[in-house]
Amino acid sequence: MWTPSRRDELARYAAPVAFLVAITILILLVRAGINGGANGGSAPRVPVSTAAATTSATTTTPASTEPRKPKKQFYAVERGDTFGVIATKLGTTVEALQALNPGVSSNSRTIGQKLRVK
Repeated sequence: MWTPSRRDELARYAAPVAFLVAITILILLVRAGINGGANGGSAPRVPVSTAAATTSATTTTPASTEPRKPKKQFYAVERGDTFGVIATKLGTTVEALQALNPGVSSNSRTIGQKLRVK
């Protein structure tokens, strides 16, 4: 009758253990590759502030944003409109209308002509 040798018994237990170790290593490598390997599998790091705590009140200012340019708006000249009438209708000044329409004379407007008002 055949009796297993010590080597045979060692192989009987060592093979599954070696297989499990290889699979564990493979899983860890794949996981590190998916996570980018940034922290090496350790717990995530929390940044620690080195600033001293203050007891005085602080004020914050909002981030500055560039003011948006107003969308251009136009007005169609109607019969009897003057710069003064148009300015009154739109809540602006004659000077502002003249500045926005430098090529338009206040004496030579035509009905339906478009004037820039903003």
